[in-house]
Amino acid sequence: MRFRRSAVGLVVATGVVVPLAIAAPAGAAQEPTPPASVPAPDYEWSNAAISGGGYVPGIVYNQTEPGLVYARTDIGGAYRLDRDTDKWVPLLDHVGWDDWNRLGVLSLATDAVDTSRVYVATGMYTNEWDPSNGAILRSSDYGATWDTTPLPFKVGGNMPGRGIGERLQVDPSDNDVLYYGAEQGQGLWRSTDAGVTFSRVDSFPNAGDFVPDVGSGNSYLMQNLGVLWTAFDAWSTDAGSPTQTVFTAVADTDDILYRSDDAGATWRPVEGAPTGFLAHHGVIDEAGRFLYITTSNASGPYDGSDGEVWRYGIDDGVWTNITPTLRPVGGDFGFGGLTVDKGDPDTIMVASQIQWWPDILIFRSTDRGQTWTPIWDYAYDDAGAHVAARYSQSIDEVPWLAFGRDVSGPVPWAEPTPKLGWMVSALEIDPFDSDELMYGTGATIYRSDDLTAWDEPGGVIHLAPEAFGIEETAIQDLAAPAGDVDLVSAMLDLGGFVHDDLATVPQSFQAPYFGGGTSVDVAGLEPDVIVRAGTDGDGARVVPASVDGGDSWTTSQAADGASGSGTVTVNADGSGIVWAPDGAAVRHSVDGGATFAGVAGLPLGARVESDRVDPLRVYAFAGGTFYRSEDGGTTFGAVSQGTLPVDGPVRFAATPGAIGEVWLAGGADDGGAYGLWRSHDGGTTWTAVAGFDEADTVGFGKAAPGATSPAIYTAASRDGVRGVYRSTDDGMTWTRINDDTHEWGWIGADIEGDPDVFGRVYIATNGRGIVVGDDTASTAPPAWSSTTVYDEGDVVTYDGAVWAASWWTKGQAPGSKKNGAWQQIAATPTGVALWTASRIFDAGDVAWTDDGIWRARWWTRGDEPGAKKNGPWERIG
Repeated sequence: MRFRRSAVGLVVATGVVVPLAIAAPAGAAQEPTPPASVPAPDYEWSNAAISGGGYVPGIVYNQTEPGLVYARTDIGGAYRLDRDTDKWVPLLDHVGWDDWNRLGVLSLATDAVDTSRVYVATGMYTNEWDPSNGAILRSSDYGATWDTTPLPFKVGGNMPGRGIGERLQVDPSDNDVLYYGAEQGQGLWRSTDAGVTFSRVDSFPNAGDFVPDVGSGNSYLMQNLGVLWTAFDAWSTDAGSPTQTVFTAVADTDDILYRSDDAGATWRPVEGAPTGFLAHHGVIDEAGRFLYITTSNASGPYDGSDGEVWRYGIDDGVWTNITPTLRPVGGDFGFGGLTVDKGDPDTIMVASQIQWWPDILIFRSTDRGQTWTPIWDYAYDDAGAHVAARYSQSIDEVPWLAFGRDVSGPVPWAEPTPKLGWMVSALEIDPFDSDELMYGTGATIYRSDDLTAWDEPGGVIHLAPEAFGIEETAIQDLAAPAGDVDLVSAMLDLGGFVHDDLATVPQSFQAPYFGGGTSVDVAGLEPDVIVRAGTDGDGARVVPASVDGGDSWTTSQAADGASGSGTVTVNADGSGIVWAPDGAAVRHSVDGGATFAGVAGLPLGARVESDRVDPLRVYAFAGGTFYRSEDGGTTFGAVSQGTLPVDGPVRFAATPGAIGEVWLAGGADDGGAYGLWRSHDGGTTWTAVAGFDEADTVGFGKAAPGATSPAIYTAASRDGVRGVYRSTDDGMTWTRINDDTHEWGWIGADIEGDPDVFGRVYIATNGRGIVVGDDTASTAPPAWSSTTVYDEGDVVTYDGAVWAASWWTKGQAPGSKKNGAWQQIAATPTGVALWTASRIFDAGDVAWTDDGIWRARWWTRGDEPGAKKNGPWERIG
């Protein structure tokens, strides 16, 4: 995963760590206090399938329970592999808004004695980007539930060196003893009560001094890596007693390794240890009485131009340099991943920590490092050079791993597609199955189930992605069109996707491919028209547009001088595009993005959104001021200021099926405005929605059966409780639809409802991908009964339609009287109300008929649009 500051940095900058209730600003209208919320619906949570998407720095097998394996990610939490489904189960979804940093996992430990115990060291950054200290989380039920031990220092799960480790270890002889190697000079820490408390090991002599780039001026690169990992030689220790011989590595290129032979009471540098490098990983082979280490001259995961592999005799103190000598392209590299086959300890494997071009190298030895074979090499014969590969690789189930290129096998002097990977810190052979290998990359986990075929003459192992269930993307924007396409997304690193099926991993954006996406939008009345903003494969900031639901795209010229791709919106009928790139002027296109011209009246940095019905209306927001265009986005004028937030991020959206209905969420908890507002007049006046202390996103989905307005969703704090909230009655009442076990850290980028499935909601996360929620209690309304008494608002089905009672009624069949108690309620997939003779429409309401779209001039019921020359309806589309 590339370094991701933008979304998390935004959280820090806006100070969302400590909620603060903010009163409505002076002069702002506020809605009356709504009725009490109705009971929360029962939601089922999953992910839109992407499978991976980020760096997996750690894979940890339990050494005594067959099949038990965990993975840790740098911003997306920790996972356990469910062997029955072959999918990874997320373990830290309980992490909430305030403790978002705990989705950064710097280390993970699984207990070999009580295998239900698992521990994680959590925290995101050790510099100023993260205001909070780290914590050790502990579980006694395989990660289903957790207890927390706060630490008095920060933990850097997304910092340089996060692939080193594992820093957190359980003593295999006395599993109440844990060691943790801290960063920033905090030293070595130990627990003797199964992680409930930790204290510093005062006898440990070296807290480390290695800083990745001390002169850079970049605080991210100026943090001391500290104490790196611990390994136990439990061979001569009785079970139940703390292991006597313990090795601990330190980020000090002069003294990289320390040894204790009295359970950590005293320590000494290991004599003869290599110098000039960092010890990235250490694994003990108790059968052979060896400690193996891989080293690199840099912290990783993005750097490392030199390194070595060493074998140390635990009993005789002899160091042997066993570094693989093969360098097919001549360049050197550091070493990261390291594993010993527990079933055959003569077999060890190491990986180049980084070799960007043409690909990483993985080496295998069956004689404890005396000789090595590489996973690929260049070979030469009479026909010339070719690649001698000991692997084949399939990405059929995760096609985006081609990263915009055509799939091709390895050929000399070129990058293969797909690559074996990069940033390989995690490399592990299953301790109970010598044929199973898993290793983590900057984008996924790869797995082989026939690893020992490597050792056969001409043998080839088979590799395929094994990250199903791990969703580790930073989502920037979402759009949910009506119809065949379920979801369109914009995200860092991978660009984004068009999901036709939420359960299937799709290809990422192509033609053009995006290295990073920031914004997507769908035309309110034409769901096949989609626009997206992002950075293409050449680094240009562009806007592609599609008129066929994302099957094909036409691409704009690059925005010269832009520092980012910003936000983009498309008019309700797809006739125009407004694009606000970062650091450059807002622009407008009427030819599908082929050409753009400047707009008048908007500042740099504005956020843009379109009305969902009126193609002439486009909205924008910047610096506390709301703007509106009434000519399709050519010119804008300020229509409101002084009520809305001036500081902090803001998200706003227009209501589907209505003109001029706009909702806005955002602000900052520094004493300014922060909450949820709505406007009925296109942003001229605003009303604060009562009950919201804070709100950060707002989106819409299919209306509840019988409801005359779409469902509204927001990620917010309401009455002091952070959560995901839904209203099905136009904002009169709200219910929290998530719970304390499903919070996903920072979720302030976007939220969208599904226009085709009532109750389905999509949540953009910063590291947990696209969360999908489904209302499992959502059912069709009951059939009308002649013996039932119905009150106002009751909903029934009758004769294949949905009807809502306008007042008390009994025995009157829906539709049996022209002006009876029942209204037939229906809408198009885009949210526009279908005109029915029984439905009541107020002034300003919009309705659809076969003849077009109409707006009511005044209250009306039973008057068909267009039937009267001077009737209550005016055609608007």
